[in-house]
Amino acid sequence: MLIIIAIVIVGIIAIALLAAAIMDKKFTITSEVVINAPRDSVFNYIKLLKNQEHYSKWVMMDPNVKLTYTGTDGTVGFTSAWESDNKNVGVGEQEITKINEGDGYEVEIRFKKPFEGVSTAVNSTEAISATETKFTNTFYSSNPFPMNLMIPIIKKMLKKDMDENASNLKKILETK
Repeated sequence: MLIIIAIVIVGIIAIALLAAAIMDKKFTITSEVVINAPRDSVFNYIKLLKNQEHYSKWVMMDPNVKLTYTGTDGTVGFTSAWESDNKNVGVGEQEITKINEGDGYEVEIRFKKPFEGVSTAVNSTEAISATETKFTNTFYSSNPFPMNLMIPIIKKMLKKDMDENASNLKKILETK
């Protein structure tokens, strides 16, 4: 009986490793929202990383999070770092690496705890009309083998959080 259980467990592990071997290690998540505000207003608000204190679920999750800023906000090279004992917030930093004035910006996100990793996020704005703007947040990342098995779960959790951030941003900018 123990041999059968051992064979089943080894079989399950082998199938999981085989699945991880053929699964993509890279993934992308996109969240969009239409904000009833002019494109310039939306862009000028989102390009300031300090404003994430007001709409980012992750920043707001820990009222004791330690935030450190380096450089001039809204410019290439500006860095926003965070440190939290809350495992859902962790430790890391994001740096503005590219700005397309009026359109959007790109950040490199360097996670340190609870897991190390480097990802990229692109935030963009598109005028739908003079008073409506589509805000898009796209997150690019990867997980090495065999952790890439977790990508479907990670994508589901992050998509939910990114949608909440977009909703928070919409509320703030539509009440200004």
